[in-house]
Amino acid sequence: MAEIKSSLSGVSDVSPERRRTQRVQIAMPVIIRAKTGAHTFQEEAHTVAVNANGCMVKMTNKVTRGEQIAIVNPKTAEELPCTVSFIGQKDAGKMEVGIEFSEPSPLFWRIAFPPEDWDPSERKRASVGPAPKLPSNSSLRRYRDRRTKSGF
Repeated sequence: MAEIKSSLSGVSDVSPERRRTQRVQIAMPVIIRAKTGAHTFQEEAHTVAVNANGCMVKMTNKVTRGEQIAIVNPKTAEELPCTVSFIGQKDAGKMEVGIEFSEPSPLFWRIAFPPEDWDPSERKRASVGPAPKLPSNSSLRRYRDRRTKSGF
């Protein structure tokens, strides 16, 4: 049955999902612009995930797969042409929309991406042990007094 399922869905059960670049789960503000015939809009949205080739956003305006749109990084005012590559689930009035840049643009996001061999399951986790010991008030007082005497 698994063999039939994988051939119908077009996804193999044995090969892991391969991405061109690492995704980073991050909510970043963006502006989405579209003009297709009489359908024109500009929407402020937030990303769900980003990578060097595009992003996933949640937006209220309806778009179609293959539609040409533009994305703006409001922090830098940089605007890139894009294509809608995926339409996902609707949740709370917003659709998940996959957006692909016309060409890879990792600098658009102004973040550092993890290396290609990074495995998120191996990242450091917060320890559940006791909280670190903080310096006592007397230690802080001595530090402050030394700083004051030295003129800093």
